[in-house]
Parts: sequence; C-alpha cells; structure tokens
Amino acid sequence: MFNPENKTSRISRTDDPEETPFHPLSLPASMPPLPESFTYPFRYTPHPVCLLAAEKVKNFLNRQTEWRQELDAGKMFGVLVVRNHRGETGFLAAFSGTLAQKNRHPFFVPPIYDLQNPESFFPAEEKRIDRLNERIGALENDASFIRQKEEMRILAGQAERALEQAVRENRAAKALRDAKRRQGLAPGEEETLIRESQHKKAELRRLKQYWTRRLQEKRHKTDRMADRIEALKRERQQRSARLQWRLFQSFIVSNARGETKNLCELFADTPQGAPPAGSGECAAPKLLQTAYRMHFTPIAMAEFWWGKSPKNEIREHGRFYPACQGKCGPILRFMLQGLQVDPDPAGECVSAFTELETVYEDDFLAVVNKPAGMLSAPGKSTPDSVYRRVREKYPDATGPLLVHRLDMATSGLLLVAKTKTVHQNLQAQFKNRTVRKRYAALLEKRPARNEGVVDLPLRPDPLNRPYQTVDPKQGKPALTEYKVLGQTGRLTRVNFIPHTGRTHQLRVHAAHPAGLHCPIAGDELYGRKAERLFLHAEYLEFRHPVFGTTLKIEKKADF
Repeated sequence: MFNPENKTSRISRTDDPEETPFHPLSLPASMPPLPESFTYPFRYTPHPVCLLAAEKVKNFLNRQTEWRQELDAGKMFGVLVVRNHRGETGFLAAFSGTLAQKNRHPFFVPPIYDLQNPESFFPAEEKRIDRLNERIGALENDASFIRQKEEMRILAGQAERALEQAVRENRAAKALRDAKRRQGLAPGEEETLIRESQHKKAELRRLKQYWTRRLQEKRHKTDRMADRIEALKRERQQRSARLQWRLFQSFIVSNARGETKNLCELFADTPQGAPPAGSGECAAPKLLQTAYRMHFTPIAMAEFWWGKSPKNEIREHGRFYPACQGKCGPILRFMLQGLQVDPDPAGECVSAFTELETVYEDDFLAVVNKPAGMLSAPGKSTPDSVYRRVREKYPDATGPLLVHRLDMATSGLLLVAKTKTVHQNLQAQFKNRTVRKRYAALLEKRPARNEGVVDLPLRPDPLNRPYQTVDPKQGKPALTEYKVLGQTGRLTRVNFIPHTGRTHQLRVHAAHPAGLHCPIAGDELYGRKAERLFLHAEYLEFRHPVFGTTLKIEKKADF
C-alpha cells in the first residue's frame, strides 16, 4: 500500500480542506475488514466500505436541486476510500468531466489540470479558436457567398443540360447520316456528310469551351471565398491539435512511488499513439492524484453511474462500473504502480478442474458442452481453453478445430471439426446463416412483451473494450428473436434465437434500454455480477458436411 510517510515523493503536500474535501467514515461493527490490497479498477466487486461511501455521495446528489437536469442526463461518479496521515478512515469523491460547466465543486476533489483557470494557457487559446469558428461561420453564412454558390449551381445545371442536348442532337444527326449511307449515296453526297459531321463536332467543341469559360469565371469568384474558409479551417485544425497536445502534456499524473508522467508519455506506446479526448478527466485518476498529493493511503475505489443511460451505451442508474480501458487504462496502470493491487479476476482459471463434456461425436466432427468460465480459445494469461482440450483429445485432427466461439462467461454447445474440409463446410453454413442456434437465459426482470425481435446494430467500443455499443450508423446489423418461458424465482427464463452472430449480441440486446432493458443475470459487463452468467447455448441445428443429414443437438442448461 502507499506509504504516507514516503519521503521520496515528489508531490507537494497541502491539507487545505476546501481544496481537498476528506469525508470521514464511521465504520459500523458489521463492516468486514478493510481490504489488504487495492481494487483492480477494470474488473471488481465494490467492497462494502465503498458502498457506504457511495451511499453518502448519492445522498448528497439527491439534495442538489440546481444540478437536477444535468444529473438526470447521466454522469459517472467515483469514491476512493483512504486513510489520512492521522490514521482516520474516510473517502474522497469525484465526478467525470465537468459538472454544471465547472470542474471544481467543494464536495469533490479538484481536477488533475484546471482547464478553467484564467491563468492557464487553455482559456486564452480556446477563445482564439472560438473566434476562428465565428469567422468561419460568418463567411459560410455570408449572403453574397451563398448567392454565388447558388448561381454556380444553377449555371452548372444549365451547362450540363445544354451539353446533353447538343450530344443528343449530334447522335441523331449521325444516325440520319448512317441511314443515308445504308440507302446509297449519290456522287458528291459523302463529302457533304463528312463536312456536316465535322461541323457538328466543331460546334460541340465550341459549346463545351463556352460553358467551361463561363463556369471558370463564376467558380473563380466562389473559390476565392471558399479558399479563405478552407485556410481558416486549416488554421483551426492546427491550433486545436497543438492545444490538445499541450494540454495532454500539462496533465501530469503520479503513482504511489512518487513518480510522474504526462499523458503524452503514457499513451505513446498505445495503438492510437496519443491520448483520446477527455483523457485524465475521469473520476478514478482524479481520486488517485488527490490521494497521492495529500499523502493519503488508498484503500479501495469504486465508480457508479447516476442518471439516464446514454443512447449507445448501457448504464443503469446507481450501478457500479469498471474504469474504461481506452481513456483510463494507460493512466491507471501507471498510477497504481507502488500499490499492492488485486489480481485481474479475468486471469483466474475457474474451469481448470472442469471436465469438457462431449455431447455428440463421429469421425468428422464433435459437439462439446463448454462450461461457464472456460475460454473457447487460449488467452494471453489463461492457457486452458476448449481448443487446448480438443487438440489434446484429437491430436491427429487437421484444420483450426473450432468452428465458432462462445464468450468465456457463456456455457453451451460448441462445434468442433476434425478435418480442414469439414471445418470449411461448417464455417460456410455459419456464414450463410443456415445454422440454427438457441440460447437459454435468465433475466434480472421480466420484459415488457413476452416475445418479439430486437434489432439493434452493434459495434465495438474502441475506448472501452470488450464492451459493445449500439450504433445505428456505423454498427453492423444484429437481430435477436426472444420468447419468455416463465419465472425461475425472481428471474425470468427466456429463449434467444440469434439471427446474426455479433460479439455480446444477446447480452447487449437484453440489457439495452432500446432492447429488452432486462440484463441477463450475472452479466458483470452490462448488468450485475453473480456466481456466473446465466446464458447457455442449448441447441444447434446444421447439415452434416459428409452425410448431408440434418443434425439437431440439444443440451439443456443446468440453471
């Protein structure tokens, strides 16, 4: 854990309570022992002490009438339970981005870098960019420029119609000349037809030159104004890029060892090579930065969503969520150095001692029942997988073996091909969507309708993998048929029939407000974590690649 007496820390210490509000916590006798290692921020279950701190923040938010509209629209908040230099346990609170157009409020920790500080370079340069925007807008909306563009459009239309008419007339004249030649020509008529053809071509050439000249004259007037606008846009782009880069260099974060780095350094080795917009302004980095500056000992952390869910993401009011990988991944991995941190739960092999059941097998293929918690293919830190098991069982098999995959958390039927030819045939059936699949699931609540179809296009969220997001414009089509079967205690049992095979399709379609708005029980990404994800691939129907018969394989869920 972070040592509050660390003399090598390069961070200046301040105990200004207005700048850094430390909220004391009175821990009840029933509270479990405080954790010995810090929260792994990208996958966690909130410790009860974080729940206690978060409840105090929620009570505070409920009393803030002036922020009501913005809070209802949705925002992420975070709590960091700490021990101060006097040994007192309390918490720090933070919000992501700004709140009521400000990045400082007495109840919350300050930003890592204050963009709104009048003495900062940021406001002055932002005003220059705003003035560029105003100039660009004024030029684009200039009445003379708009009129010139409209005249240009009309003239271009006139030119196009005149040339098309001339071409049609030339073709008609040529058709008449060809007809005369077929009927036979009197002496001297061929020369007359040739002169006519040459005259028509010359007329068309002169007509093209006429309209080209008129269009160039008109375009010259509009281009001068358009060039001014483009020059201003290039200046705006250059200024914005320089400002963004300078800003990221000013976001200097610390870790528990007292080391510091700016955001440009932290993101230099990432695939994008630069920080995404908004990096460093999320709640988690703010909380840790303040704790290190105040020489507090971080104990546990959690972030929760407040308000309505965004259109593209799945966020439930009051629920806790892990830190995003895109904006916060490189930052938090550096800031946590020097702390004893919980291991990544995803690296735990929960299926190491689980048998892989074979549901069907012949000389050409097999169908296995993948247990929940086992990877379909080997992961970076988890070698055990269905692929490894079947490779050991069928050492003479050729080809990639696995025809399709299931999420690690999902159980159920997986199709295995023993030869490359069989694998290609089965993959073609999946590609052509002739394979029928059915899933069993338990939902946290009952959908509004007992059956129907969810049609929500999906794409990966590049800043928060492995999450998928709903995107009507750039998402790939995703279609799921569902039917409610009944109740299992407080949970609702449903069947899902996916007509496409997008990543996390069933999980997102179940949880999203525009879908069923009923997360699958145990879905720690889009709902609430439980002992497992209650999603099971129970039925496969496909054509046997060798025999040509229809195989119908079923394995009921054990929940």
